[in-house]
Amino acid sequence: MRPVVVSTFLTLDGVMQAPGGAEEDTEGGFRHGGWQMPLFDEEFGRLIDEEYGTIAGFLFGRKTYELFAAYWPNATEDLEIAKILNTLPKYVWSRTLERAEWHNSHLMRGDLVEEVTRLKEQPGEGILAVVGSGRFAQSLMRNNLVDGYTLWVHPLVLGSGKRLFEDVPRMDLALTDVRRTPKGVVVLRYKAAGRT
Repeated sequence: MRPVVVSTFLTLDGVMQAPGGAEEDTEGGFRHGGWQMPLFDEEFGRLIDEEYGTIAGFLFGRKTYELFAAYWPNATEDLEIAKILNTLPKYVWSRTLERAEWHNSHLMRGDLVEEVTRLKEQPGEGILAVVGSGRFAQSLMRNNLVDGYTLWVHPLVLGSGKRLFEDVPRMDLALTDVRRTPKGVVVLRYKAAGRT
């Protein structure tokens, strides 16, 4: 069985919005885009490569999919990550997209629980990673479909922005691993231990 793992960059106050660039997501008047980049270092890159080496496929909501599909097919900076993103299967949930043209992308139209359960039951190794895709990740949480979390917690507080754990049920998690980068990013890995 392939576990679904939500892997997300967060601030200390839980903001996940627009870590990569100023114009990435300005919804709600968000003006802090690009907050993650000053905290990127060599160890952070190594940990990202390690994480991406465990991925068998990606689960995306529409906004993150469109952002990634516009950037990664032509990326020249991080060739290993680009290769993984450009070749592995990408499953996209959207009510508005008519097609998903990025290589090896699959537009999912069926019932969320049934489709994700089917993907989890496919044979093979590796995780199904949810990267970004905040609202989609929350839908997965509400339907008890997330098996684990990799939370990249950055040492800063923004005070506003979209948060990962909004409008979700209580979840009990078991900490399985902790890593730390020289610039103070703490990578916390959790396994879903149940919910009440």
